[in-house]
Amino acid sequence: MQRREFVTCLAAAGFAAAVARPAAAQTITLHGAVQFNDEHVFTRGLVRFEELVKKYYGKPVNFVLHKNSELGLEKQYFEYMAQGKAVDYGIVSPAHMSTFSKAAPFIDAPFLFRDLDHWNKVLDQDLLKPIADEIAKKAEVMLIGYAGGGTRNIFANKPVHNLAEMKGLKVRVQGAPIWSKTFGATGMAPTVIAYNEIYNAIQNGVIEAGENEAAGVETMKFYEVGSNLNMTQHAITIRPICFSGKTFAKLPADLQAAIVKAGKEAGAYGRQLEAKEDEAKLEALEKAGKLKRIPFADRAKMKQLVDPIMAAYAKEIEADQILAKINAIK
Repeated sequence: MQRREFVTCLAAAGFAAAVARPAAAQTITLHGAVQFNDEHVFTRGLVRFEELVKKYYGKPVNFVLHKNSELGLEKQYFEYMAQGKAVDYGIVSPAHMSTFSKAAPFIDAPFLFRDLDHWNKVLDQDLLKPIADEIAKKAEVMLIGYAGGGTRNIFANKPVHNLAEMKGLKVRVQGAPIWSKTFGATGMAPTVIAYNEIYNAIQNGVIEAGENEAAGVETMKFYEVGSNLNMTQHAITIRPICFSGKTFAKLPADLQAAIVKAGKEAGAYGRQLEAKEDEAKLEALEKAGKLKRIPFADRAKMKQLVDPIMAAYAKEIEADQILAKINAIK
């Protein structure tokens, strides 16, 4: 048995034992997972979630947060939460929920938001609730808060100033089909590659580029293989804080209430944190000579090419009314 499988089994067994015994016999232990280190904004958001749960619950509860991809990648975390084993909470890209819900990747699809202000208004008005409800029903995973806030750009081993220079760019995209469709519509050559393989794939010439927010570029050191940050501003990250529905059902009502309240607040905390730090991280990397921001002249044209794809996608997944409401926000 490999170490990761062994750790996963231990985590699953540990939680099962914790919830099976009376509270007086053993304190409940919840296992979380994140791909990143202590400094990453997603990790800090989950730590804040733990702190808030303890505050609102007011009784002993243990948290074990598995960092640095110790339990695999986000796709595995979501599957574990759906199964009610190994991982009880975590932050997961909506693209990794598509196996359970076709609508899930719509949550942070490319060119869905005009800017950060528009993004915040959509979240404040809870316009994504119908999709969260579908995910809870089909995957038994609750979206209890929304972190994120970083503006996503394309890092590459060459500068890209416009659509003409973008044509044929071999770029890594997330696994949900909407990412390949939208990037393909702009003339790029999108390829689905695991997140932890991007660095080597660019280094070895398999791809030329990837896309990410500042926190990811910094933490994963993508600037070492893609020092040109082409400012397409094609998406604003939304990373739901997820909680296993199967785990949730086993918990006492007062802990359930604390988790729901803490999730919403921790998500807001994560959004404020990442949005605030996004520009500062890019400035620091640029001043250190690690990357160069390349102005991109054709964002409006890029969006025009993507809009029909997004409209057709929204209709296909029955999210066209949600898209209309999002577009109507001024």
